[in-house]
Formats: sequence, C-alpha cells, structure tokens
Amino acid sequence: MITDFAGNPPALDEARGIRTGAAAIVVLPWLEKRGTATARTPEAKLAEAVGLTRAIALNVVHAEVVRLRAANVSHLMGKGQIERLAANVAASDAEVVIIDGAVTPVQQRNLEKALKAKVIDRTGLILEIFGERASTAEGTLQVELAHLQYQASRLVRSWTHLERQRGGFGFLGGPGESQIETDRRLIRDRIARLRKELEEVRRTRGLHRRQRQKAPWPVVALVGYTNAGKSTLFNRLTGAAVRAEDLLFATLDPTMRAIRLPGHDKVVLSDTVGFVSDLPTQLVAAFRATLEEVLEADLIVHVRDISHPDSEAQAADVLQVLAEIGLSPEARVTPMLTVFNKIDALDDEARAIVMDRAGEDAIPVSALTGEGLDRLQAAMDTALRAGSRVLDVTLDAGDGRRLAWLHQHGEVVARSDADDGSLRLQVRLSDKDRARFAAL
Repeated sequence: MITDFAGNPPALDEARGIRTGAAAIVVLPWLEKRGTATARTPEAKLAEAVGLTRAIALNVVHAEVVRLRAANVSHLMGKGQIERLAANVAASDAEVVIIDGAVTPVQQRNLEKALKAKVIDRTGLILEIFGERASTAEGTLQVELAHLQYQASRLVRSWTHLERQRGGFGFLGGPGESQIETDRRLIRDRIARLRKELEEVRRTRGLHRRQRQKAPWPVVALVGYTNAGKSTLFNRLTGAAVRAEDLLFATLDPTMRAIRLPGHDKVVLSDTVGFVSDLPTQLVAAFRATLEEVLEADLIVHVRDISHPDSEAQAADVLQVLAEIGLSPEARVTPMLTVFNKIDALDDEARAIVMDRAGEDAIPVSALTGEGLDRLQAAMDTALRAGSRVLDVTLDAGDGRRLAWLHQHGEVVARSDADDGSLRLQVRLSDKDRARFAAL
C-alpha cells in the first residue's frame, strides 16, 4: 500500500534539529508471519504511524507498507526496497524517515547512509512526542530518563555533543578521554541523578496518595488508548478545560478534578496519559510513578473509541499495559467500567450494533454531545458502592461531621437513639469507605 499526503510548508525549529513541518516518509515494515486474524491490519498500523508522525508537526509526504519475509540484520529491509525508498526520499526532499518498528543502532546508521535522511524508529518517535507534550517537572524528568535509556545504546545518534546540550560538563573528562567515552559516562551519571529525582517524586506521590486515602473522597481514573476521548469526557464531567484535541497524545501529564455523582457528594476524577500499542518499555518504566495513580484508584473507567476500526485491538493494548503495572484481570481487585465513546460518529446501522453489544458490559456515550453521561454517572456511583457491607456505628450526639459523612458516602439502613444521647446506626459502606471513615 502506498499513500501520498499533502502538507504545509515547513518552518524552522533549530532547538530540535528537525524542522517543524519538514517532509517525512513513514514506513511500516510488515513481517508476513506477523499478520494474524486478531492482529491489526497493516493499513491500520500505517495510519496510526502517520498520526504519530503528524503529532510532532512533521509533514507526511509519503507512507507505505514494506512487506518482509525476514528482517535484514544490517539494513532491516532488502536492497531493492531500500533503493526504491531512497528514490522516494530524493524525489520528495524528505528529511526524516519514520520506521514504525524496532530498529537497531546498526540498522539505523546503515539506513541513514543509504537514504541520506534522518531515521527514527517507533520508540524514538513516541519519545519525541512525549518530550514535546510534557509540561510538568515530573513529566519532563520521566521523558528525559526514558530518552537517555533509549540513547544509551545509540550514544550520540541525536546529539552532537552532550556537553553542549547540558550546559557544559567539560571539567568531568580527562585530557585523553574520547568523545564517545565522555558521552557514555555523562549518560550514565545523568540517568543516576534522574532516577534519584524520580524516586523522590514517587515518594512524594505516595505521601499525597496516603493523604487522599485519609480524605473521604473516592478516586476514579480514566484510562484508554490515545485519542479515545478521555480528555473530552473528563472536561464534560468536570467542566474543566483540559487540552482535548483530535491528536495522538494530546494529554500527557495527569490532571485531577472533583465531580459530584448521584450518591456521592465529591469524587476525584483523574485523566491519565493515553496508551498505545508497542509502548516503549523505557516509557512504561519511567512513567510508573504516574501510572501508580491508576493502581490506587477506587474505580477504573476504560474509555474506548468504539468508532475506530481497531477498537478491539486498542482495548487489548490498554489491558496489556494495565497488566504490566500490576492490574491484570486475575490480580485486579479494583472495579472497572468500560465506556463505548464516540457513538455520535457512527451511522445508524453501526450504532444499533454497538448499542446491542453494550448490554450490561459497557456504557455507550458521546463525550462530545453528552449523550449517555447520566447512565455513566449512575454506573460509576453503583460501582463505587459495590462490595459494600453493613457496619454498626455509634456516634456521639454532637458528632454531626461524621454523621453527615456517613449519609453522603453510605446508605444508612437503620438509626436509633440510645439513652445516653448517642446515635446507633447501621450503615452500608464499601471496604475503602470504611477505611476512610476510620481515618476520620
């Protein structure tokens, strides 16, 4: 499959070394044995790679699937395929070639020589996107750590000299030390410092989580594939203005806001980074501190773009990442709701099929129009109350604060006044709400 794309004239971006709007060619190496009945089609994978490339403001002028019987050790692709690709690069004046797959340092170097263009693999591309999207100090640290771990095997593929990039570390190297040895040591030392800083971030997050656990508010985490509509749903439920665009990885740093549900006076809703297939292992490790917020949630809401042709495969990718951070279906004790988002994008026939499929397993909504949100909010309230048990509670007569809390977060089944003026209640509470009540 070969597709051409029109784009805008480029503008110069000296900081990144790649021109914003620069011409780019996207190539998907497709091993024939890789295709299965349940896997994504190569066309769908290619379309996603094009979307990822456009997410860093590159102008995709050409995209194609290159079918391989086996990966060439030195060049990834065969000689004829490389010659044809080089001709496309020359004809379109492409400055960057995006390889949607894993490329070894040797293959990258050889491809750049053969194509006379910068070559970036899928991991490098996603790291580039995350580097642009990170807006908080923590997000920046996480991205830099992932980037350094990736570069450690490639050393100076993207940098000329690390000293120049880092503000000058000339005093660290001896007079006879080669540049590659200096870079290797600079990377190692910087990684060690970043890990210490992120460990402090993780410790601080842990303290904040413990404080939230003492607070009488449950936490609901939105998860899903990138561009599934999580931020639009978040904005619709909270009235916030989190960046929500038809763009892959529009949201990177997690955001939290308070909302009200039918049976809860206050619930904390968390919007998290979107997942993607073949997420670089460096990013999974670096963003573990952020993803741990999902681990501590009282309820997980899995938002799916049900209008996307690869919705099933995307859902499987999300569940795989959740399993990697300790939320496999077997180990998960946190309840999860599935949301079929973007039903407004379906025609009548497809909509009827989705509505029939949803049943009790999923909730069809449109975050854009607000359709189905009442049912979602009711389901969230029900899920937060699931697993509740009746607890006998005795309160002092003047303990209006805890009495109000019990009415807001539980179901008061029975109440009686004791002779000494105290109140005896039977209240239905979830396990986590019982812990929160004890913390009061």
